[in-house]
Amino acid sequence: MSSPCFVTQEATEEILLRVTNVCAECYDDIKEGDMIHYDMQNYRYLCQRCQEELCEKMNDECEIVEEESAGLFG
Repeated sequence: MSSPCFVTQEATEEILLRVTNVCAECYDDIKEGDMIHYDMQNYRYLCQRCQEELCEKMNDECEIVEEESAGLFG
């Protein structure tokens, strides 16, 4: 799923060695050649699965929209 909230790229050896080799959300290993997504709002790399899950929760302004639920006073 493409989104203006993320920069999608292939994981390179340089990224894995200098920045991260795990997803910032689920901590699964990222391997060279995997498609990874840089979350420009939170400055982190995400795996494909976490990016898709986060993208479903975001609006067009890249803000997370919480589902309305019965709260303490609701």
